[in-house]
Amino acid sequence: MTDTTTPGRPPAPSATDTPGIAAPFTALLLAVLSFSLMQTMVVPTLPDLQRDFGAGTTGISWVLSSFLLTATVATPLLGRAGDMFGKRRVLIITLTVFALGTLLCAMSNSLALLITARAVQGVGSAAFPLAFGIVRDQFPPGKVPVALGLISSTFGIGFGIGLVLPGPLVDALSWHWIFWLGLGVSLLGLASVIAFIKESPSRTPGRIDWAGALLLSGAVVALLLPISQGQAWGWGSPIVIALFAAAVILGALFLAVERRVAEPLIDIDLLRRPAVATSHAAALVIGFGTYGAFTLVPMLAQTPPEAGYGFGSSVTESGLVMMPLAVTMLVSSPLAGRIGAAVGFKLPLVLACLIGVAGFVVYAVAHGSEGAMYIGSGVLGIGVGFAYAALANLVVGAVTPQQVGEATGINTIMRTIGSALGAQITASLVASRTVPGTGFPAESGYTTAFVMSAVALAAAALAALAGPGRLRGPDPAASGTA
Repeated sequence: MTDTTTPGRPPAPSATDTPGIAAPFTALLLAVLSFSLMQTMVVPTLPDLQRDFGAGTTGISWVLSSFLLTATVATPLLGRAGDMFGKRRVLIITLTVFALGTLLCAMSNSLALLITARAVQGVGSAAFPLAFGIVRDQFPPGKVPVALGLISSTFGIGFGIGLVLPGPLVDALSWHWIFWLGLGVSLLGLASVIAFIKESPSRTPGRIDWAGALLLSGAVVALLLPISQGQAWGWGSPIVIALFAAAVILGALFLAVERRVAEPLIDIDLLRRPAVATSHAAALVIGFGTYGAFTLVPMLAQTPPEAGYGFGSSVTESGLVMMPLAVTMLVSSPLAGRIGAAVGFKLPLVLACLIGVAGFVVYAVAHGSEGAMYIGSGVLGIGVGFAYAALANLVVGAVTPQQVGEATGINTIMRTIGSALGAQITASLVASRTVPGTGFPAESGYTTAFVMSAVALAAAALAALAGPGRLRGPDPAASGTA
């Protein structure tokens, strides 16, 4: 492997040179937790925001959409910058921008300012590929699989906690305080990274592919914008059709440019590697299959029993239904890391999909029981924890250290796109029929959405089985080496 350390400067010591990794690992967990919390903490407050700003459904949805769009674009760009200029340096910049966006959210007094601030917050998504790269560069090889699994699981853990915290916080204070809390977590993460993370010695010299970044940004925005707004604008409306067509055209132009430039933003040949391609495909489908649960289960719980189903839960109570998912993810991710280190990560990925199927089956057939919904969330959490741990390790193990930021960034994009598709399609299914005389969504819509998610995860299991490697046998990712 070529030595890519900065000339004239001794390489930074790695975690293998020091006896403990607890402090840097905790710093990375705090860094990614600050972002993952902000993905969902705003969701339960949308009705309050809509009322305070006098906004319509389409307008208030931009509070979510602007965050998602920026996150998707920033992930590969900053992941690549981390490979080139130093992951610690770019992570500190990323967390600083994220903290400033969170501060703007907390101080917002207009919907336009809040939407802008949420777009700034989306830059924090790059914390995930940068954290993965730091673990790969600096942690002892034997610690890499479990560390990657726990950091990956923080994505879902923060998601679950973010659905629970806002209820009592908003009831006692106001929606502004969810961002003040988020600012405190982000500043703690930033301070921890500055104090405990050393700069990675690995570098990939080169230049930013701005043409590729512009085309990729345009393609992603053109894809995710109609996905997030299709229900409000109408799936058959000219603007939605035009945006989907633009996404295809810009995507094709991006692929053509990337094959011709000397230093592409995304190495197309890298995407052709079977292990990487399989992981990206699985991430897309798993994101589709699981994101619906994060949004639909609280909605179902809040539905009053007069609709013929639902529990009439408060915002806080409906969020608690998702708490088992966060708890079991915390346990299952390190377990998946240990299993993968012993036998390879293909088995944990297949198990993740099958366990997720079981969780959605519980949702589909027993959502009339509040206790069964808690069980379904716990089972799904095991599957999601296994999935995030396996995906991160499969991608990191299939590439060189210089490609970790790029590869994991694309994996995060695929999961984000799958999540956006899953959230919008399942929401459309639920909203397509209503209970006569009540205006509430029909129960059959939830059942269909849960079954669709189960089918998606079953398809992901087949994709994982078709990927390279054996179900039992060490692979490169197991040792933390490419």
